[in-house]
Amino acid sequence: MSFKYPLATSSWDDAEYAALDRVIESDMFSMGPEVRAYETEFADLFGSKFAVMVNSGSSANLLMTAALFFTRNPALKLNRGEEVIVPAVSWSTTYYPLSQYGLRLKFVDIDRETLNYDLAALEAAITDRTRALMVVNLLGNPNDFARLKALTEPRGIVMIEDNCESMGATFENRQAGTFGVMGSYSSFFSHHISTMEGGMVVTDDEELYHVMLSLRAHGWTRNLPKFNHVTGEKSDDPFEESFRFVLPGYNLRPLEMSGALGREQIRKLPALIEGRRANGAMVQDMLNDHPRFMIQREIGESSWFGFSLVLREDHAGQRAQMVRDLGEKGFECRPIVAGNFAKNEVMQHIDHEIHGTLSNADYIDANGLFVGNHHYPLPEAIRELASL
Repeated sequence: MSFKYPLATSSWDDAEYAALDRVIESDMFSMGPEVRAYETEFADLFGSKFAVMVNSGSSANLLMTAALFFTRNPALKLNRGEEVIVPAVSWSTTYYPLSQYGLRLKFVDIDRETLNYDLAALEAAITDRTRALMVVNLLGNPNDFARLKALTEPRGIVMIEDNCESMGATFENRQAGTFGVMGSYSSFFSHHISTMEGGMVVTDDEELYHVMLSLRAHGWTRNLPKFNHVTGEKSDDPFEESFRFVLPGYNLRPLEMSGALGREQIRKLPALIEGRRANGAMVQDMLNDHPRFMIQREIGESSWFGFSLVLREDHAGQRAQMVRDLGEKGFECRPIVAGNFAKNEVMQHIDHEIHGTLSNADYIDANGLFVGNHHYPLPEAIRELASL
């Protein structure tokens, strides 16, 4: 089924196809120089010291979590059974790696307007048992990191960011994804840039960087520098180091084609974000006081992944009709990420608790949806939304 206003469209042109041809001509398809160059260029663009590319944003979250279990830094190291606070609305693979490593998840409600943490609920949820905070910047909207840092830093709480939906968002002129000790990004097709499949982790911590280099590829030493924080000094014998395994890692390596695509896409990123923000400004101007639904309230500078539409209370319970109305106008739409994730059947397999109530997450779950944003102007689509 095709839509007049789809959730996602391509931002590729001849540059991306030339990048694919470049890799084909090189005859080097597995992770190599294109991936390394993309990591360097990505880190420079986002103001981080290090970047590690993986095969998806979900893998990026897994790599971040794993790194915190194998660091030797006691200020960062996590252990099974410790508590991590998570927002009630996010994607499944925000939560799964944390659970798979044995952490106990404490779900906290979101703010109905920003769709990020309800900061009062978050502050009340933090106790002496809280060891880590997973921050999710939802639908392009950065969190209030000034408040989050004030809540976490005095207690030594480790903060990591799932920024898979918010590449290019900024808070106080700093890129979302760089506030925590690590931050993840996605370049799946429907996101701000596309390598079709792909993800990235950024960090300023050299030890975490080295741990992730090993964990990404089988837990071996082959991709570590000669002097590193995992083994100390490697030998100069490539034969001896070829199958030397030091950490229980994975195979999360990206394809060389994905690295080449990423290099072309991040060159376009400033213009892609500028286009999305122009549409966001028009949505704010035309839909802010819409009688039927609320739009997302921006924190910092959103990169506007999509546009959330949450029915106002006097229209609550009428989402099915809203979906039909959008469909008739040609809009593709989805629930807001996974809604209240804590209601899913999979929770029987996840060690967790719920702080207070998740009333806003429940409301979003029943009365919210989102439509797509793109890098090109959408005046006609936004006027159609205003007419609903």
